[in-house]
Amino acid sequence: MFRYNSIQEIVDLANEKGVKISELVMEDQAKQFGYSVDELYKEMEKAFDVMIESTHTGMDKDLRSTSGLTGGEGYKVMEYAKNNNGGFAGDFMTRSIARAMATSNTNAAMGRILATPTAGSCGILPGVLATLYEDEKIEKEVIVKAIFTAGAFGMVVAKQASISGAEGGCQAECGSASGMAAAAIVEIKGGTPQQSADALGMCVINQLGLVCDPVAGLVEIPCIKRNASGVSIAISSASMALAGVDLYIPVDETLVAMKQVGDAMRDDLKETARGGLASTPTGKKLMEQVFGKENN
Repeated sequence: MFRYNSIQEIVDLANEKGVKISELVMEDQAKQFGYSVDELYKEMEKAFDVMIESTHTGMDKDLRSTSGLTGGEGYKVMEYAKNNNGGFAGDFMTRSIARAMATSNTNAAMGRILATPTAGSCGILPGVLATLYEDEKIEKEVIVKAIFTAGAFGMVVAKQASISGAEGGCQAECGSASGMAAAAIVEIKGGTPQQSADALGMCVINQLGLVCDPVAGLVEIPCIKRNASGVSIAISSASMALAGVDLYIPVDETLVAMKQVGDAMRDDLKETARGGLASTPTGKKLMEQVFGKENN
């Protein structure tokens, strides 16, 4: 059993045993929780089914958030993909973005989602994985196992840096979710354990300093769109890692940097709705629209 203190530790152990990270983690988690590997797999399969369901629920064009501020974003992007040969960014990218936004729409409408690793970043991993499964026809078992890789890396991020917007800004939420998704993509596409680690590191370095500034304090604006950009960063980072692009800064050092940046960030930029987009004139008006002037 190991303690998920280091990404490189996991990578080195997988290489030493000659197995995928997911295989290593499934064996370890089964021992820790007293499950068989098969039982553990079935539990994760249920979690993946929730991810898929959330992408479908949020694709309803008439679904609105509880606040009334958002709704239909995922549907619009999916329709754009369907009607424009996959869209400017390409079919896989555009459909992944659509599903990420749809999952965030489900969350904003108080539907059932899987926090991966948080509600604010809930669309990134499902957006990518559901598209690999439903459109690319990747075997379900391959995808479900890769979620264990994503989860193991997420545990390290939580320990060494943060997955909380209130603690580390959106770099901690969407940054960690993007890294988890990129690591999973790499394993699914036949990459090495080191390439999965490098993909996570590339996601982190591309989102360092990203603030958490939810308008009206709600996980809607700009969060839904940041889930979309998080998908884009996950796919581009996985592509770079699979191509053999060097990360240069070791992955665990990128997490140290994330922690340092999060600690240095002002409190009004960490989920307080007092800075960034939340403090713009329009952001304040939307706050009044939802809660009224007397409660602003």
